[in-house]
Amino acid sequence: MDNVYTASAEENDLRLDAAIAKLDSSVTRSYAQKLIEAGAVRIGGKLPAKSFRVHEGDEISLTLPEAVPCDVRPENIPLDIVYEDGALLVVNKPKGMVVHPAPGNETGTLVAALLWHCGGELSGIGGVQRPGIVHRIDKDTSGLLIVAKTDAAHHALAEQIAAHSFLRAYETVVYGNLPQDTGTVDAPIGRHPADRKRMAVVRPPLSGREAVTHYEVIERFGDFTHLRCRLETGRTHQIRVHLASIGHPVAGDPVYGPRKVITSLRGQCLHARSIGFVHPETGEDMFFESALPDYFTAFLDRTSKRRGDGEG
Repeated sequence: MDNVYTASAEENDLRLDAAIAKLDSSVTRSYAQKLIEAGAVRIGGKLPAKSFRVHEGDEISLTLPEAVPCDVRPENIPLDIVYEDGALLVVNKPKGMVVHPAPGNETGTLVAALLWHCGGELSGIGGVQRPGIVHRIDKDTSGLLIVAKTDAAHHALAEQIAAHSFLRAYETVVYGNLPQDTGTVDAPIGRHPADRKRMAVVRPPLSGREAVTHYEVIERFGDFTHLRCRLETGRTHQIRVHLASIGHPVAGDPVYGPRKVITSLRGQCLHARSIGFVHPETGEDMFFESALPDYFTAFLDRTSKRRGDGEG
């Protein structure tokens, strides 16, 4: 499908990817970059360089691929929906639920449940019909995530995440007693050089993506610390990798924690506690918070009692 736009004074001197995202609300800057690399963008009939800057009056032609059908079958799975309107919904995901199908987890996913609930009315950013997922959380991380129903909503929310104006706050329990009450881990994250299934903090000459995590202590338990973490970026396994890199891995984490895993947690003790954003249609400030789930509060209780017994 070809879309043709004429750049106005508002797009003058913008990078091409930024101009495309401004002209077509269904295309994010990152997707625009992929289209440019694939030769699907032309300026006045000619292929532009990635660094091309738009001039007022330029004719920009986009060849958008037809969205491929989503091959996930809808499943009637109950959802804990915190908020919903015509543009988006906020879901409280339980621990153990996979967001997207993957080998070994083909059914029972959040996407399958959303397709059933929404009847296929989810965004199609990126060339796949109806995925809807704006950001993800890991299988064994519980808590809030946002889902877009329209391409325009998806685009606007993705831009807020890219601009670091989308609030994502987590709570976790980590091993050890952190020396300071607040801190920031600013360290790039990339694939582990020896284990491609894991992520790691990487330094040159290895390439990693910028990653920033802010944390503050909620309560100390001696051997463990209850933290609140705020994401400035959203890399795969970011909180888990960053906290492990400073010597305080997330309790129960089977990948980045100690070999002797706390099996009763059945995965990392990490909960997406709150999200905040500007509604893409109304401009209203939105904020949602999810109560700590039973597995989390039970572990806090056990940890607190062990500390009390030790001090008695």
